[in-house]
Amino acid sequence: MMAIIMAGGKGSRLYPYSATLPKPLMPLGNMPVLELLLRQLRHAGIDEVILAVNHLRHLIEAFFGDGARFGMRIQYSLEDTPLGTAGPMGAVLDRLGEHFMLLNGDLLTSLDFREMMRAHLAMAADVTIGVFERELTIDFGLIEVDAQMRMVDYCEKPSYKHLISMGVYVIRAAAVRDFVEPGQYLDMPQLVLAMMRDGYDVRCYRQDCLWLDIGRPEDFALAQKVVETEMHIFLPCDEK
Repeated sequence: MMAIIMAGGKGSRLYPYSATLPKPLMPLGNMPVLELLLRQLRHAGIDEVILAVNHLRHLIEAFFGDGARFGMRIQYSLEDTPLGTAGPMGAVLDRLGEHFMLLNGDLLTSLDFREMMRAHLAMAADVTIGVFERELTIDFGLIEVDAQMRMVDYCEKPSYKHLISMGVYVIRAAAVRDFVEPGQYLDMPQLVLAMMRDGYDVRCYRQDCLWLDIGRPEDFALAQKVVETEMHIFLPCDEK
């Protein structure tokens, strides 16, 4: 199975760091976050990857090259303009095989990609979305009222648990063929909602794992600490 990785974003939430360094090259421990992700994919049996690049692409291409030093074959797909989190598929869909993985290039996770691929094939799904449970807390007292503005409930700083997308997908190529076109902007939420409305089988896959979005400075700082102390949960010993 192949993978396409979205590595073209500007990383605006990490500005000013991302003004000179693309987010996939932000260091975690002794390697860029994208290198860590590639090593995880190789360990899961994926040795052929397409990187969709745009912002500061020359730095990404210079660092990863053809992938030989990582034991992989890396190709590049250039976005002349931003195409969203799904749009880059349009130009390379015929090269991705019957089933493939799509991943954001800035995620940090201990997810077992091999197990997710197996689950996708076992469910015979059209798209499988990796999901993670996160608890969100509202930092204020939440008041509910009726139509006459009578208070009916008062909850101080309530917390809610939600499943969120991890930015990891396994996709059946034939299922998305009618939804993506070369050069057309498309985000993954648009794609999976359209597929669901048309009767395609969109599944979710949840695993007991760690996941962090490094898009915000505070999350990136946390990711640094986690990697420094617990790199073993992300890479097997022979991949460090």
